[in-house]
Amino acid sequence: MPLEVKRKQREPNQSLVFRFMKRFKQSGVLLRYREARFFQRAKSDKAQKRTALRRVELKKKYDELKKIGKK
Repeated sequence: MPLEVKRKQREPNQSLVFRFMKRFKQSGVLLRYREARFFQRAKSDKAQKRTALRRVELKKKYDELKKIGKK
């Protein structure tokens, strides 16, 4: 779906560019591009569980160090 803006008779270049940019922003092309650029796949269930377990272990370790006054 290419954007097409035709120049009106005796229309200055600035207004043509302005109309094009307005159509471009309204079309949502830039938003779709940005979403695709920063897209991250969802982690698998196994990976989520693994990171959750690691988080729990690190918290326990941190709490133990805090109790003995090392952190």
